[in-house]
Amino acid sequence: MKDSEKFEINKQTWNNKVAVHAKSDFYDLANFKNGSSSLKSYEIEALGDISKKNLLHLQCHFGQDTLSLSRMGAKCTGVDISDEGIKLAKQLNLELNLNAKFVCCNVLDTSDVVSEKFDIVFTSYGTIGWLPELKPWAKMISERLKPDGFFYIVDFHPITWMFDYTVVPPKLKYGYQQKKAIYEEYEGTYADENSKMVSKEYGWNHGLGEIISSLTNAGLYIEYLNEHDASPYDIFPGLTKNTEGMYELTNKLYPLIFEVKAKKINV
Repeated sequence: MKDSEKFEINKQTWNNKVAVHAKSDFYDLANFKNGSSSLKSYEIEALGDISKKNLLHLQCHFGQDTLSLSRMGAKCTGVDISDEGIKLAKQLNLELNLNAKFVCCNVLDTSDVVSEKFDIVFTSYGTIGWLPELKPWAKMISERLKPDGFFYIVDFHPITWMFDYTVVPPKLKYGYQQKKAIYEEYEGTYADENSKMVSKEYGWNHGLGEIISSLTNAGLYIEYLNEHDASPYDIFPGLTKNTEGMYELTNKLYPLIFEVKAKKINV
């Protein structure tokens, strides 16, 4: 099967997820509409003061983070592969009287449909695992950044994706640097495990070395790579809530989150 066919299967799954997620406690859309932010502590601290900044949000789902960033004063453009996700994002943008823009496309094709240069390119939580390779992703990020602009990603650590979570207990099954696509089919979603929708998903594992090298080869300077034991989301089995309201493995055998900040080199 070609990658383009796998992308289409993923797109249909994400289209189906939108209605389920919009009704879920996980996304808490009612409180979001009333002014609560969907952003978490890692990205808020890393992005800093974004007022009057042009910001490109990659793989934005139905736009909650994009709109949260817009509320903070940034001029935002959100990109996602899901037609239904972008449709809902545009509806929310109008309803909340914000000025974000949303574009439906495969993230790897962003430069084909977005010509603007940005101060910040941002992506978070469950993103690069949908991409078969990262060189074109990093190239696109570099293309979309202004000189001296920066890219920031916070995502689940590559070690977490070595496990098969469709079985109990989770089984260590997939390679850290596995090149072959991983196919999973299961009922429900991370936002609503009781949903009857069937998720059909192709994903790819990427180690930290591949992530860093793809960005540096695209002309970005790595400011930092951080790894964290604590996740803002309780989406993996066996996590306990710490005193700061974050979720950790009791034994802390491996990190759950990584973050990278990289600057576009002005040449």
